[in-house]
Amino acid sequence: MTEFALETLSTNRAHGGTQGVYRHASTATHTPMTFSVFVPEGEGPFPVLWYLSGLTCTHANVTDKGEYRAACAEAGIIFIAPDTSPRGEGVADDDAYDFGQGAGFYVDATQAPFAAHYQMRTYIEDELPSLIAQNFPADMTRQGITGHSMGGHGALTIGLRNPDRFKSVSAFAPICHPSQVPWGEKALGGYLGDDRQAWRDYDAVALIEDMTDDRRARVPSFLVDQGADDNFLAKQLAPEALATACADAGIDLRLRMQDGYDHSYYFISTFMADHIRWHAAKFHAV
Repeated sequence: MTEFALETLSTNRAHGGTQGVYRHASTATHTPMTFSVFVPEGEGPFPVLWYLSGLTCTHANVTDKGEYRAACAEAGIIFIAPDTSPRGEGVADDDAYDFGQGAGFYVDATQAPFAAHYQMRTYIEDELPSLIAQNFPADMTRQGITGHSMGGHGALTIGLRNPDRFKSVSAFAPICHPSQVPWGEKALGGYLGDDRQAWRDYDAVALIEDMTDDRRARVPSFLVDQGADDNFLAKQLAPEALATACADAGIDLRLRMQDGYDHSYYFISTFMADHIRWHAAKFHAV
């Protein structure tokens, strides 16, 4: 009997493993939360790769379109895709696509009415890993994290805040410097208030700038793919700021500008296997 009541919504055989979708009652968000897990064939335990989705998305976008299962089956990796925010009746929302439900930005909100449910940092960093450890054959000593856009922001910041937990961090078209771009200024201001100092814990560039030498040593490298034809590149993503911060901190950033690619899952699915192989190499490094 596990600590968490986990409801199985669906399971399907795929590449010898099992693709499942699950739901549970979250103590962090005080709402039901849905997520997907791919478990490769075998007894495990298997290393874990977390994937955080972007604005407007749920667990289903990468589950349906991410094309990760073959590579995860080959590498023997569990792939976990959480939702992007709390949802449901009584959960604060906004009419815009870039704030409210579907746009939790992986923060612990402090401002009403969002603080009541928007505790996505606690959910992703604490609650969901505990649930995974108790219900799946996961090797929690070997974890990596990746994500897209808003989820790339989440992957970078969570990885930077937890350097001893994650052996590898990557991202697809991440929002690298949210405190300095419109998407991030709107979200961080709305969820956290006007104190920009409080925003720094949710900004990858600021986190790198604020790190001690010891913490930098524990985050040695990132892999980031960015579509050169991404229509959000100029105003929202700021990979050049991440490149400068990493160079100044001595962090090895492998930033690949991909000609002809945009912000869509056509882009993500093209390079997903590369990222999985990169994480797998980190999991197995001595």
